[in-house]
Amino acid sequence: MSIFTASELAYLGQQKLGRLATKAPGGTLQNNPVGYFVNAEEGYIDIGGHGMGGSRKFHNVQADPQVSLVVDDLSTEQGWVVRGVEIRGRSEAIADVEPPMPGFSREIIRIYPERILSWGLDGSSRRNVA
Repeated sequence: MSIFTASELAYLGQQKLGRLATKAPGGTLQNNPVGYFVNAEEGYIDIGGHGMGGSRKFHNVQADPQVSLVVDDLSTEQGWVVRGVEIRGRSEAIADVEPPMPGFSREIIRIYPERILSWGLDGSSRRNVA
């Protein structure tokens, strides 16, 4: 059983980009666009990219594993209907894994959701999952 609802999985599967918020060792926040890959069966999300191991977000996660990933969009340009999913949780910086897609580096950030918030989707909800 997935920690995501059917409507969340459908929505996340349609989108290509999210924004990952991490916290630097000095306490400043960083928010970057990222590609993501949902593993619904195992209950985690992988963030991948080109040169991930050398990125600030990868190093931020090594120092502080608390992250937030937001995936959202406008479902229509008429009437300003917003929909999205926010995934809050703990993460880990993992090196030397099979890249999630060709051209990506062998490092990923894996997010283990603790709280999922969704809006504008059929069956939107706010719940703790960990």
